[in-house]
Amino acid sequence: MPSASLDRIDLDILRELQHSARLSNVELAKRVNLTPSPCLARVRDLERRGIIRRYVALIDPVAVGLGLSVFIQVSLERQAEKPLQQFQSAVSRFPEIVECYLMTGDSDYLLRVVVPDVQALEKFILNGLTKISGVASIRSSFALKQVKYDTALPLAQADRARSTTQAFTRKALKVAERHKSTGRLNEK
Repeated sequence: MPSASLDRIDLDILRELQHSARLSNVELAKRVNLTPSPCLARVRDLERRGIIRRYVALIDPVAVGLGLSVFIQVSLERQAEKPLQQFQSAVSRFPEIVECYLMTGDSDYLLRVVVPDVQALEKFILNGLTKISGVASIRSSFALKQVKYDTALPLAQADRARSTTQAFTRKALKVAERHKSTGRLNEK
């Protein structure tokens, strides 16, 4: 459970950076009640551990001419390890595919594709997706409107899980100590 290694201050740092990765270290330190040096050390540690994977700018797709968002369900001819790996390798070469998930249920993969228009989608499907070895079927759904889009993870849930784990551990230690003091704990 990775969140067990994150304390409240780590989660506060992550929460702040999710909302604005351009914060200076001094401002971030103020927001999480640290001095700049330990704050920077924690950020570097979160980066080193891969918890912070990278920093990005979120771009408005309509503003750059990529206003058509399409969800594509892909089923493969076989669900064996090699065809799955081949498909995953192939989709990584298409910049139009901005998200790809291995799924349970009716289809093997769910893709989110971003293109300028229907003609570009048709070209992508006919000249790209259908050319991938092992693809058995493709079903597309157009997004009419983006109702919610948030890149920030719900860290409050991670904080609650951390607190619950700590409470459970404290309780288990108390029970073990009580059993040990009463001689009810068999030592081996």
